[in-house]
Amino acid sequence: MTHDERGATAVEYALLAVFIAAVIAVTVGIFGQDVLELFERVPPF
Repeated sequence: MTHDERGATAVEYALLAVFIAAVIAVTVGIFGQDVLELFERVPPF
């Protein structure tokens, strides 16, 4: 008897993508303003 796990794998990849997107969103929310201020202090060429 064979068992098709392609659907489960797609769901796992989707959950992983959502988790990575959430981590990026939280990181930008926490550090975004600090990084922006850092680049504003660098003099232009």
